Amino acid sequence: MISFTKDNQRFNFRVAGIAIADNYVLLHRLDKDDFWTFPGGRVELGETSQEALVRELKEELNTDIEIIRLLWLVENFFEYNSQQYHEIAFYYLMQFSAQSHYLDKDKSFTGVENDICLKFKWFPIDSEVLQKLPLLPSFLQYFLNDLPTSVKHIVQYS
Repeated sequence: MISFTKDNQRFNFRVAGIAIADNYVLLHRLDKDDFWTFPGGRVELGETSQEALVRELKEELNTDIEIIRLLWLVENFFEYNSQQYHEIAFYYLMQFSAQSHYLDKDKSFTGVENDICLKFKWFPIDSEVLQKLPLLPSFLQYFLNDLPTSVKHIVQYS
């Protein structure tokens, strides 16, 4: 994975997938965390961001996805576990196959990566719901209602 630490700062190259179905969006979180984010993970050296997203969803849910297009390129600065992060992240619109059992909006489900339990859940794309969620990065609480038609560059300080 493309990630390194220098002093108390950590750099990550991350990729995330935005799955939207029937006006719901899929989010996930680690069991230990109190916030939600989008499925994905870190890019490996020598792989494209799209290859990384396909690999991550295969690892986490043992499923294939289709990548539709790149939505956001994000420079994200935040603190996590008492460490400062500088993250470059690619956010792609993606979809599951029409027959996927992961499209059931009434059920949450779990995935596993490296012995870490991940909780997945569909949330309605509704301003009031999203703004009450601990969703990170926080710009996503506002931008999911109006997906960009071309790639947008975002700089996020949390």
